[in-house]
Amino acid sequence: MEILYQGHGSIRVQSDQGVVLYLDPCAGEGYDLPADIILITHQHGDHNQVQLVTMKDDVEIFSPSSMIQHGEYRSIEIKGYTITSVPAYNRYHPKEECVGYVVIVDGLRIYFAGDTSQIPEMDNLRKEKINYAFFPGDGFYNMDVKESEYCATIVGADRSVPIHLVPYHGQQGDLFSEEKAERFNPRGSLILRPGDRVIASLVEGGLEEEIVIGDFPAN
Repeated sequence: MEILYQGHGSIRVQSDQGVVLYLDPCAGEGYDLPADIILITHQHGDHNQVQLVTMKDDVEIFSPSSMIQHGEYRSIEIKGYTITSVPAYNRYHPKEECVGYVVIVDGLRIYFAGDTSQIPEMDNLRKEKINYAFFPGDGFYNMDVKESEYCATIVGADRSVPIHLVPYHGQQGDLFSEEKAERFNPRGSLILRPGDRVIASLVEGGLEEEIVIGDFPAN
């Protein structure tokens, strides 16, 4: 399984079978692999720019309107992925309009927190034995990096990654903040910069990973 961090809150996942999933397309690069699945955590403009993504004819797009039904969070299996929506909310992000996701692919478990602050429902995620968790930390519309660090401790993933570190206003420098990322230091912290990739698998004894440094411009 490969994870590409595109910057801001945008992430691309490719399974060992070549099935491609995009989360919250916004800006940056790396939208050339045709999408099988697109996940949207909420309908703010820095999370739903699906027109950036090259798409297969049978692409499936999921958002809160399809992943919360009658107040229940849905779980689906599609193209080798298991995708479960989970709560994500704060004063700027109404609970009924926003989700996070737990994605299982190639035996690995990934938590995308979405736009959120610390919420009680995060306590339930520790038992999921998450391998990779992605937390926002801009400190304006979401929690700051210290609260994100605390949430990472709650969830207890093998690797916790800070993303969405700057409010996005359409500038290239909005994709990442080195200064904020370096203040995120839970156990298992992993700093990914735009263009960096993680190639990961589960082997006997635990998680095996390779970090491939990218060359996307961050500023």
